[in-house]
Amino acid sequence: MKLTVTTFITLDGVGQGPGDPDEDRSGGFEHGGWLAPYVDDDFGRAIDGWFAAADAFLLGRETYEIFAAYWPKVTDENELVATKLNTLPKYVATRTLDEAGWAGTTLLKGDVVEAVTRLKGEPGRELQVHGSLNLIQTLVRADLVDEFHLVIFPVVLGTGKRLFDDVVPTGLRLVDSKATSTGVMLQTYRTTGRPAYGSVAEPG
Repeated sequence: MKLTVTTFITLDGVGQGPGDPDEDRSGGFEHGGWLAPYVDDDFGRAIDGWFAAADAFLLGRETYEIFAAYWPKVTDENELVATKLNTLPKYVATRTLDEAGWAGTTLLKGDVVEAVTRLKGEPGRELQVHGSLNLIQTLVRADLVDEFHLVIFPVVLGTGKRLFDDVVPTGLRLVDSKATSTGVMLQTYRTTGRPAYGSVAEPG
């Protein structure tokens, strides 16, 4: 399976607490819920399109607990995101959870890099990561991410956990780019290994 990452970030790269003021207040973060004013039909269609390609999900513990508290209650069969999350396998990278009540959940308690490498070798289309900033950073450092769906919101916060803190240098190639009616950028990048370097200085 191809490993894809879908995550919401601000223009200055913050990915903390996008959906609700109390989603993640760690480190004294007080700007939670910053994506809500920008959600529109374009945003919804993009998310549905990405979820449609999922054959399994890989989540960090905090994101899993947020999802598990909400999505099992959504039973509308026409709600694609809920149907995918409620029926497909879910793998959770965790050191603290001992059990999981959401059907289809497997806890990854050991070496997450080894476990994800094994999962990527399974048949299927996409193993999708949503949210899960700490997990994403681990996966980037291990060169396991094949594709990023970056949903970039027109807001600057100045503080908060950033998506690409403490990762290895990684080259990306833009393969798709759209904007929503509220100015959210929907960017798809494929990883290309280490960045290339050079100089723009004139010869001589």
